[in-house]
Amino acid sequence: MPNKARKVNYWSGEVTSKSNALDLEEGVFKLHSPREIARSLKRSAETSNRRKADPFRSAMSMLIFYINRAGKNLPAERKKVLQQAKDELRKEFGRPAAK
Repeated sequence: MPNKARKVNYWSGEVTSKSNALDLEEGVFKLHSPREIARSLKRSAETSNRRKADPFRSAMSMLIFYINRAGKNLPAERKKVLQQAKDELRKEFGRPAAK
């Protein structure tokens, strides 16, 4: 019996595309600018009626979740941009920089 390619569904993909906490803008994690990623997440968090935490925590949680779930499959350059987006998100919300 030949091996058939199995379609694998990951719950993490569902979360980032259909989050019950935020309605993310299309392609937010594919943007090139850390600042634009942060601004998009901020807009999504501030307009969401379904989030349970404050807008900053919701936006940061979604960004961290995306970085963590991409794991070793995330190219170093992309990870660098997303890590910089965390600092930009803090600036957007007037939060102190990470230590």
